[in-house]
Amino acid sequence: MSSMLFSPIKVGPMELVNRLSVPPMDMYAGDNGCVTSFDFAHYGALSMSGAGLLCIEVTAVDPIGRISRNDLGLWDEKCADSFKPLLKMIRDISPIKMMVQIGHAGRKASVGLGWEAHETVPISRGGWIPVAPSPIPYGPGFATPKEMTVEEIKKTGKDFVQAAIRAKNLGFDAVQIHCAHGYLLHQFLSPISNKRTDQYGGSLENRMRFPLEVIRQVREAVSELALCVRISATDWVTTEPSWTVDQSIEFIKEAKKLGIDFVDVSSGGLSPDQQLSPGPGYQVPLARAIKPNCGIPTICVGLIQDPWQAETCLRGGAADMVDIGRAMLFDPHWGWRAARRLHTELPIPERYQRWTPPD
Repeated sequence: MSSMLFSPIKVGPMELVNRLSVPPMDMYAGDNGCVTSFDFAHYGALSMSGAGLLCIEVTAVDPIGRISRNDLGLWDEKCADSFKPLLKMIRDISPIKMMVQIGHAGRKASVGLGWEAHETVPISRGGWIPVAPSPIPYGPGFATPKEMTVEEIKKTGKDFVQAAIRAKNLGFDAVQIHCAHGYLLHQFLSPISNKRTDQYGGSLENRMRFPLEVIRQVREAVSELALCVRISATDWVTTEPSWTVDQSIEFIKEAKKLGIDFVDVSSGGLSPDQQLSPGPGYQVPLARAIKPNCGIPTICVGLIQDPWQAETCLRGGAADMVDIGRAMLFDPHWGWRAARRLHTELPIPERYQRWTPPD
């Protein structure tokens, strides 16, 4: 039987040579939103991983929407221009398709870098006041965010659109809208973080309103690109009303009507009270629930490290594509090794063909 992982797939207008995807992973190496030398080394290596799709880490649509001071951004032309040489380099060395994740951190903005204290950095140390659907801090050590006005919500929607247009103009093949991991759009979706009493809070329909507005506006603005949404399928919180798989299904059904081409299914990140036990493939059942109920190409993720584990996710119908994240960081040629394990021929750059990968 031929490998499903290394079989082609078409998502919207984008044709991928295989179903292996490198997901967005925060590197905290940006300089005022701009690409740096680290990004060239990092994404250059991942572009030759053997994957069919590579997604740039969350890229802020507004400076106050950065998770940290070192996030990448697409909020202005200076930021956008810094991506041009990176994309040119990747196009010169690899046929991989390129996607960028655009997002806003909301109440989880202005925190330390990934290896620093996970808490709000105060204004006195270069931080800023975060904004959110409701004035509820993420947890201990986090600032109380400013509740967004309707005008600020509308303005942020336009920021997403402008970032997506910049991505299109740069030549990205796809855009991913970040609705996961407890960041702004996820904050609107979950009743834990959204206590609004206007048209953007309360019922499921109202809580979905702003994320769906963003999806609709981005879809209209970049109709030529493949459009993906990344979701947290559950908050993993049972002690109070929270975001659940059933609500995720309803959300993706509505997003599909607006024209998204595929969905990347992750989970958690909204509350420090989440109860989960990470392990190999622990999020795959979430993708398995989304895929048949929404009828849309689905990516699964979640500590998938072994090639046969990834292959089994596809053969078993849990998903249509597989994200390999942490394993790619430790082995940027993971795809080459996986193809050999799965008895599949995978084209590799001529300059590397003298190398025979170990078993």
